[in-house]
Amino acid sequence: MKVAVWDTYVVRNDGSRMHFDIVVPVALKDAMQIYSFGKQYLAGKNEDGNKLSAEECSFCHIESAGEDIIKSIEAKGYHIIEMEGCE
Repeated sequence: MKVAVWDTYVVRNDGSRMHFDIVVPVALKDAMQIYSFGKQYLAGKNEDGNKLSAEECSFCHIESAGEDIIKSIEAKGYHIIEMEGCE
């Protein structure tokens, strides 16, 4: 499966920075839907008041997905790759 990776940087409630990728099927092009996936992820991290828009999240590249990413996308429509400050 080909997926689109959206590079995302968000300022946490404590002022530190979170960096994560939102991975979606390549056919999904609706940025607002992709931002909503990021907001769902942030809510699960108790960071749901944070701004998430084109300033924080942008298309990065297309790649082939591994099995774990495919399963996540099939289950909830997206996958998050935590990079920095996501603990």
